[in-house]
Amino acid sequence: MIGPYLMRMRRFGRRLMTRPRIDLPLALGLFALAAVGLVTLYSAGDRSLSLVGGQAARFVMGAVLLLVVSRIPPSALRTWTPWLYVGSTALLVLVALLGEGRGAYRWLDLGVMRFQPSELLKLTMPMMVAWYLHPRQLPPGWKDIAVVGLLIVIPAGLIAEQPDLGTALLVAGAGAFALFLSGMAWWRIGLLLAAAAAMVPVGWHFMHQYQRDRVLTLLNPESDPLGNGWHIIQSQIAVGSGGIFGKGWLHSTQSRLDFLPEHTTDFIFAVFSEEFGLVGVIGILVLYAFIIGRCLWIAMEARDTYSRLLAGAIGMSFFVYVLVNGGMVAGMLPVVGVPMPLVSYGGTSAVSLLTGFGVLMSIHANRKMHQ
Repeated sequence: MIGPYLMRMRRFGRRLMTRPRIDLPLALGLFALAAVGLVTLYSAGDRSLSLVGGQAARFVMGAVLLLVVSRIPPSALRTWTPWLYVGSTALLVLVALLGEGRGAYRWLDLGVMRFQPSELLKLTMPMMVAWYLHPRQLPPGWKDIAVVGLLIVIPAGLIAEQPDLGTALLVAGAGAFALFLSGMAWWRIGLLLAAAAAMVPVGWHFMHQYQRDRVLTLLNPESDPLGNGWHIIQSQIAVGSGGIFGKGWLHSTQSRLDFLPEHTTDFIFAVFSEEFGLVGVIGILVLYAFIIGRCLWIAMEARDTYSRLLAGAIGMSFFVYVLVNGGMVAGMLPVVGVPMPLVSYGGTSAVSLLTGFGVLMSIHANRKMHQ
C-alpha cells in the first residue's frame, strides 16, 4: 500500500519540477515594476544602499515563494484554502493578544523579522470566498451571499480593531471582488451598495478620531496646514512640481528636505512623480495596467470556478491598491496606510503580493487548453 503511494508522490514531485509554470509576460511586468521600485527607493531613501538591499532581499524572498506556489496545482490550493483562511485569521487574534506597533497593534515579532498577518488575508480572503462558491450554483442567492459576508466580516473586523481601517477595507474588497465576479445580478449588487451606504453613519460613529480627521482634512487640507493637512499638501506640491518631465532622478526636493513624510513608504509615489514628471507617471500606470490586464486575461482562461474567481479577485485587488495609493498621493482620497504595490518600501506587503502572483502563475499553467 505504501509503495504505490510513494511512487505516485515521486512522479508528482518530478512533474512539478519539470513542468513550466511561469507566465513570461506577467513575470517581466513584475520584474520591471520591482526595478522601478528599487530605483525610486534609492532616491527616496537618501541613497541608502542598506534600505535598497533590504527591499531587494524581500523581493528575492517573494520571487522564491512565487516560484514555489506556481508549482502547486490550483486543486491543491483549493484543498488547503480553509486551513489557510483559518490559520491567517487565528494570527489576527494572536496579534490582538501579543502584537506590537506604533500606536497600533499590527505586527508579530518573530525575532529575525516583524510580520504583519493582515497582509496574508489579502490573499486568503479571496481564496476562501472562491472556495466557498466553487461547488455552488452561480450566480449566488441571498443565503450564499450572507455566508460570504460573514467570511469577510470576521477578519476585516479584527483588522479594523488593530486599528488598520485601510487594510480592513482592502481585505473586505478582495472578498467582495470574488463575490462580484461570480455573476451576481445587478439589482442585488445595487441593494448591497445601498445597504453599505446606509451603514456609513454607523461606521463613522465607531471610527477613531484621527480617522475622522483624515476624512475631514481631505475636504479642506488648508484648514490645518501644519497638522492633519500637512501630508496631503506636501504630497500635492511634490506631484505638481514634477511638471511634464520631472526634476530628474535623485533630485526630489520634497523628500530630501524632509517636507514629505513617509517618503519611502506611503508617499513614495509622490517622490516618483516629482522626479519623473507626468511622462514617468503615465509610464508606470501603463505598466500597472498591463499587469492588471494580464491578471484578468488569466482569470478568463481559468479552468474552473475557483481559479477564475480567485485570479480575477487578485487582479482587481491589485488595481484597488494602485487606485487608493495614487488617489491618496494626489489628494483625492483620505490618507490611509496603503502602499504603492511593489514600489513602496515594505517587507510583508511585497512578499504577500508576489506570493499572490505565484497563485496566478499556477492558474495560468493549469488553464483550459483550446484545441
